[in-house]
Amino acid sequence: MGGKSNTTTTQKTTLGNTTTTNPYVTSTTNNKGTTSNFQKGTAFDTIYNNVNQNIGNLLNEYLNPTLNSTTNQAKLNSFQSNLNSQMRNNLENNIINPLTQRNMIRSSQATDMYNNANNQAVQQTANFMNELLANSQAETANVINNLLNAYLQGYNVLNNNQAQSLNTSQSNASKTQTSSTANKDSLLSWMNFFNNWRQTDANIASSIMGSMKK
Repeated sequence: MGGKSNTTTTQKTTLGNTTTTNPYVTSTTNNKGTTSNFQKGTAFDTIYNNVNQNIGNLLNEYLNPTLNSTTNQAKLNSFQSNLNSQMRNNLENNIINPLTQRNMIRSSQATDMYNNANNQAVQQTANFMNELLANSQAETANVINNLLNAYLQGYNVLNNNQAQSLNTSQSNASKTQTSSTANKDSLLSWMNFFNNWRQTDANIASSIMGSMKK
């Protein structure tokens, strides 16, 4: 029964340990893979965290515009403050004070002027609120779009740095090759041997039985 000698060759590649950095990203590659992270406190790290934390609120503002949002409240407060200041200054400096100095106005008339100014301020505020609400969705969409563009830009920077780290590791990789030799009898040889043995055994048994009959 003949045997065959089989040689198995195994090649193993070990990536070099590599750390690749740019102003925004650090990527580390070893034989287990590559990990990348934004450097803490940088612009892309701030954008990444801000978008992840606030995108839900921004989407809700977009779908359900409201004057109670932080942005709209800030705009409304600023408008009301400026409007009241301007109207009061204009009324007092340009109308009431000059007339008072000439004794051409009574207190009741001044009160009426203040009331009319307040009514005008209320109407202008109401108009501003309507415009603010109407423009709110478009402005929120612009904010979301700008943030996502910056977010994706950061992702591209991270992805490119990661690819560079992997390429550097691959160029510094070490390769080892091992060979092993084993003698193996084929299954067919074993089957032929077993069948021949059975046939020989059967022939011997038949001869013995024939002799006994004689």
